[in-house]
Amino acid sequence: MIDQRLKSPQEHPETPEVARSEGPSPTESRQPADQKMEARISTAPARSQRQHIRIALFAMLPIALLVGGYLYVTGGQIISTGNAYIQADHVGVSTDVSGLVASVEVKDNQRVSQGQVLFTLKPEPFQIALASAKAQLGNVRNQILNLKASYNQALAEIDQAQVDLPYYQTSFQRQQTLISVSAVSKTTYDDAKHALDSTRQKIAVAKATAQMVLAQLGGHVETAVEQQPTYLQAQAAVDEAQRNLTNSVVRASFEGIVTNVDSLQVGSYLQPPQSGISLVSADHLWIAASPKETELTHMKPGQPVDISVDSYPGVQWHGTVESISPASGSSFSLLPAQNTTGNWVKVVQRIPVRISIDDAGNKPPLRTGMSAEAQINTGQARGLPEMFTGLFASKGAAHE
Repeated sequence: MIDQRLKSPQEHPETPEVARSEGPSPTESRQPADQKMEARISTAPARSQRQHIRIALFAMLPIALLVGGYLYVTGGQIISTGNAYIQADHVGVSTDVSGLVASVEVKDNQRVSQGQVLFTLKPEPFQIALASAKAQLGNVRNQILNLKASYNQALAEIDQAQVDLPYYQTSFQRQQTLISVSAVSKTTYDDAKHALDSTRQKIAVAKATAQMVLAQLGGHVETAVEQQPTYLQAQAAVDEAQRNLTNSVVRASFEGIVTNVDSLQVGSYLQPPQSGISLVSADHLWIAASPKETELTHMKPGQPVDISVDSYPGVQWHGTVESISPASGSSFSLLPAQNTTGNWVKVVQRIPVRISIDDAGNKPPLRTGMSAEAQINTGQARGLPEMFTGLFASKGAAHE
């Protein structure tokens, strides 16, 4: 028994392990307390930092409210609308005369200058009509000259008859005296009386002829041939024929770009008001914006506008409010709203506004129908809400 107790620990290795497992050592008992202390020391700065952040946030809240209120009161000067599109002068080029297309002088999407020939009609029918009108003008001129000659002839006949009239009166009186004493025959007396009556009748006929010719001459025989009514009528026919011949050559009414050219082919029959080619202006462009009616409180012509186009991001144009429509867009619709019906629903209306583009020269090309964004600077801040302005006004009145 004594020998077994005196055996070395190596022979019984399990004994120390059991002894160590039965209770913690002093070093092990001190470790949890140290760890708790270290955790407290490490969490103290983090807790302090969170408190500082919280205090800073509470301090920034009134500052943010003040800044937001200031921005609200001083803001509202810019009215922005995306309901804006590029517009330009455009016209369907046509002519007021009918005819066959002889030639097309332009190509689709070609830029043309004012007065440039776009297409022509066959000129032969118009040339024939012009020649006929000129011939008729010559006939009218000859007729007027003939009428003047007839008038002068009628006046000459009147003068001649009036010269002969005293002679026939004297002869008749002589024969009347002689027949009373039976010195002449009855036949001689009748011849003298007939000659006197014929002379008087010639004067009356000549005067009637002169009046008729004078009426055909417009009542003024001394008026020049070119000023006579019939001549002016014939001259108008010549001018009309010349105009038709001139209009058979169709020219551009302004500088721009032609389109829809392929719809017009040589040999096709064109009659008014059928349009042959569309012409769109390349220089006279503007913005057709339609802001809400509630945004027009401080808007007026002359205010500056910043314009951006969806096709060219980052590029900005500058313009000016040119005019504001006197009516909403729905007022010109084919079937306007009937607000007197029982199922009426209020809808915010939009008012067309025309904005001119001031610096389109050195910028990318604009085309009709492009979407744009218009920002109009009204120069009028939003100001305090009505509840605050009314409160301040009531306090000022009470103080007075």
